[in-house]
Amino acid sequence: MDLYNAFSLLLVLAAAFAYLNHRFLKLPPAIGLMVLGLVASLALVGLARLGVTPVLDLAHVVGKIDFSALVMQVMLGFLLFAGAIHVDTRRLGRLRWSVGTLALLGTPLSTGLVGGAMYWLLSWLGLPTSLVYCLLFGALISPTDPVAVLSILTKANIEKDLEIKIVGESLFNDGVGVVLFVVLLEMAQPGSQTVTIGHTLRIFTQEALGGVALGTALGLGAAWLLRSINNYQVEVLITLALVAGGTALAHCLHTSGPLAMVMAGLLVGHFSRLSPVCSDESQDYVNKFWELVDEVLNAVLFVLVGLQALVLPITGRIIGAGVAAIGVVLAARLLSVWLPLVGLGRSGLFTPSQRSVPILTWGGLRGGLSVALALSLPTSAPRELLVGITYVIVVFSIIGQGLTIEPLVRWLGVSRPAGAPTTTGSE
Repeated sequence: MDLYNAFSLLLVLAAAFAYLNHRFLKLPPAIGLMVLGLVASLALVGLARLGVTPVLDLAHVVGKIDFSALVMQVMLGFLLFAGAIHVDTRRLGRLRWSVGTLALLGTPLSTGLVGGAMYWLLSWLGLPTSLVYCLLFGALISPTDPVAVLSILTKANIEKDLEIKIVGESLFNDGVGVVLFVVLLEMAQPGSQTVTIGHTLRIFTQEALGGVALGTALGLGAAWLLRSINNYQVEVLITLALVAGGTALAHCLHTSGPLAMVMAGLLVGHFSRLSPVCSDESQDYVNKFWELVDEVLNAVLFVLVGLQALVLPITGRIIGAGVAAIGVVLAARLLSVWLPLVGLGRSGLFTPSQRSVPILTWGGLRGGLSVALALSLPTSAPRELLVGITYVIVVFSIIGQGLTIEPLVRWLGVSRPAGAPTTTGSE
């Protein structure tokens, strides 16, 4: 019953905050919901310190929610599939070199840069942390969160190719980041001296390539099933079963569930648009179902991120470290975007635009995925410190970067022409 009460609370708050934001604040949904959740949390923290019993009970309910498990094992697969199914795969294919390079090379590069810089910064701030945990922090904060990107950036009226590049990168680099996190977490465990390079490569291959292979098989199988029938109720049920069953299967096979769901979503979306068998009615129902799932889960996720301020032990010292870490993360993001794109430009595979680097840097939003990974750290790690720093960065990313990305797009002159489509789907 506790789980039901917790989920009911989240839905009620999400609905209330969504109404208030739409009626009064008129901010992008993700930003508005998180702002309201954060403000509510801070107000409740003040009431809790006064000993108000209902607030203490509410804090207890929120504290019992396993945020990490809820996001990583339940919500993330549905959100990634919902985002990937609407991506224009033809444009993504044309941008495959830049998207692939940013995800496969940029994410590890950012992990190393953030980890090294935080090792020095935390020591300087009097919060010395071992290098492996600094690298773990780099792995959890480096990938841009596809949920945040899809919910904020796609509403910024950005040029289509640049939008697809950022969204495509965010869909893949979170899977790469999760794999890096898993590998580094195993290295950080007691007895990690036995972890060899070969063992590390095996884990990375099993997680990353296994996830892509599983997602490809599931996506092709589901696409074939969808093309063989013309009944929107059954088609929606097939896609729902694909995500739920595919995520569980990936967990059993110890492969990357996020990468599997991204691949499955891209393939299902691609073949459903090409299929002459799939009627417009069926495709419309499937698309609208996943748009609704995306909106509802986004609302719950960002409200929950905001409410974390009610239960996270964040001190003034941690906030100061988090503010300093914002500059580190942004600088690492800039270098991890600029260096791979320069390399691609010199190889002749891709010609980067000077305006794309600042957009890719500032549009690299962090969200609930980073908080979930931080909360999954073991108690042997400096968990409170890293969770607090991560939360500060995520709040700044969603609110600060999210509110300013559209003015930056206009200032750089990369806005989409008037009347152009605003979704990531096929045009």
